[in-house]
Amino acid sequence: MIIRAKAFPRAALVGNPSDGYFGKTIAFVFRNYCAEAELYESPELDLLPSLRDHNTFADMEELYRDIQFYGYYGGIRLLKGAIKKFYEYVRQKGLTIEHKNFTLRYRTSIPNRLGLAGSSAIITAAMRCLCKFYGVRIRPDEFANVVLSVEKDELGIPAGLQDRVAQSYNHPVYMDFNRAHMEKHGVGRYSRIDIPEDLHLYIAYRTDLAEGSEVLHSRLRQDFEDGRPDVVAAMKEWASLTDQVRLCLKNGEYDRIGALLNRNFDLRCEVCSDAISEKNRLMVDLARRAGASAKFTGSGGAIIGTYRNEAMFRKLAGMLDKYRIAVIKPDIVTDPSEAWS
Repeated sequence: MIIRAKAFPRAALVGNPSDGYFGKTIAFVFRNYCAEAELYESPELDLLPSLRDHNTFADMEELYRDIQFYGYYGGIRLLKGAIKKFYEYVRQKGLTIEHKNFTLRYRTSIPNRLGLAGSSAIITAAMRCLCKFYGVRIRPDEFANVVLSVEKDELGIPAGLQDRVAQSYNHPVYMDFNRAHMEKHGVGRYSRIDIPEDLHLYIAYRTDLAEGSEVLHSRLRQDFEDGRPDVVAAMKEWASLTDQVRLCLKNGEYDRIGALLNRNFDLRCEVCSDAISEKNRLMVDLARRAGASAKFTGSGGAIIGTYRNEAMFRKLAGMLDKYRIAVIKPDIVTDPSEAWS
């Protein structure tokens, strides 16, 4: 039997990057792209490479472009980390699983290293395959922790929980990472919420830019742990913005949301200005010139915002296309069963 599972890219609507600092966020996954994993039983445990794992190039220019978009590491390390953490989880929980091997492969259409949680999507899809293959059930909130541990503990990738929570629930989620609750229960307070279709959202991303989140999070983590007053205050304000957007969604006050999203990005500029590239600033500036709101979906490379009507969307897409910036309307996932092929 072949087991196939999916995971989708994540867009942080508001609150990021406070999720790693006991803040609050709202995020969702969307089906415009996806990562897929495929697993089947085999005599030996075998991991098959994908396109981003190859080591043969036509010339140095091709190698250069490959590194620009995918970094120095491919996806095999993500599969290895997922398997190791799954094995540790089974042992720690005292679960008994059948002794059998498998072949695991992945593929992904998620634009890489652009703040869309492409790496955690690969891990999530792989972990879902492992759970189904061995008959292991993990609660969504706990599943998110296991996926995060792959990136943070095994691979040394600075990251917060919101990506993995949204991908685990496969539904828009309001997340409260209250410190006391996290320290007591190991998970945040997560609530499924609805994002209505008449809230006009777009996502835009550069097709000529790939950036990791390591630099931003490393600096922010140090400043937060040092208790830098403006950073601590920013975390509280990001949490407040999240609560305000949640209330707007509940009350149908969609016209207020754009300004709150803009403030989310402007606040980031106040405390993390040296970690925002000129190309990323340009994306936000262009979107706002078109009349839309704009903020990062993650840590850079892609933005999310609201627009008023189709005329504004066409203007937005036209302006950004001149700078090799793709614009899409996110098709938001609300059904957990879509994780399976």
